[in-house]
Amino acid sequence: MAQIPILYNDAYDINVPIGHRFNGTKFSKLANQLQKSDFHQRLDFHQSSPVRYQDVLRTHAVDYVQRVVDRTLSREEVRQINLPINTQLIKRSFLALNGTYTTALKALDEGVACHAAGGTHHAHYSNGLGFCVFNDLAFTALNLIEHGSAKKVLILDLDVHQGDGTIDICHDKNGIYTCSLHCEQNFPFQKRQGTRDVSLDSHLEDTAYLNKLHITLKEISKEFMPDIVLYDAGVDVFFGDQLGNLDLTLEGIFKRDCNVLEHFKNRKVPVATVIGGGYSPCDSDIAKRHLSIFRAATDVF
Repeated sequence: MAQIPILYNDAYDINVPIGHRFNGTKFSKLANQLQKSDFHQRLDFHQSSPVRYQDVLRTHAVDYVQRVVDRTLSREEVRQINLPINTQLIKRSFLALNGTYTTALKALDEGVACHAAGGTHHAHYSNGLGFCVFNDLAFTALNLIEHGSAKKVLILDLDVHQGDGTIDICHDKNGIYTCSLHCEQNFPFQKRQGTRDVSLDSHLEDTAYLNKLHITLKEISKEFMPDIVLYDAGVDVFFGDQLGNLDLTLEGIFKRDCNVLEHFKNRKVPVATVIGGGYSPCDSDIAKRHLSIFRAATDVF
């Protein structure tokens, strides 16, 4: 029975102020729930390591990266990121970049691999935004191509929010196809134009959403055959999410994840997954929602 590689690091958790919308300990709670799950024997845990500084510069401006490291971001820049910029967050940001990149390398070897973090798709070339310091999806795509591990990368972003930073960084980069299904009436309110963008109406439910996804995957297949898919499986599409605006059930999210994995497995395209967004007053609830993509991976593969 094949095992699914899982990338994780205990340093992913961060401290945030009480009442903050970002769930700072959902990562350790997710890892704990994975280890106690009824499919835990199928999971092969690996620890992520820090990324090389010079590799980050393929994705982000050197002055921005250095100001993050030196903790000299302006008050406005910190406000836009909306997280405490401290040693803990900086360490996590470098670790998570390499976590997604390593997940992709393992997916190329195994067919699928999952990162128990990632999906920081609002980070732009020269600034952070919306809980995102560096962009792990863009970083992974660009470095896979630069190091010769892949020639064509599909970034499939099914978080409820458009991955504006990913689009910004990957725009006009050869070999990268960005696709985002997102709620139109939601952050970021200034949308970017990626390779394929599918705007969804508020309060869309399971059946309509899955139909949109089915059509989108078929259209992508006509235009682009990737060497690997980077799949942002955000669960902020859930009807009870604090920052979402769609109405998917947990069953609908699981069907979404299975449909994506089955689609690319049938085409023999490896898939690397990240957890993306999900917001609730309770970190354990969010962690349970994030279990979906891991369960789907063990079911499909």
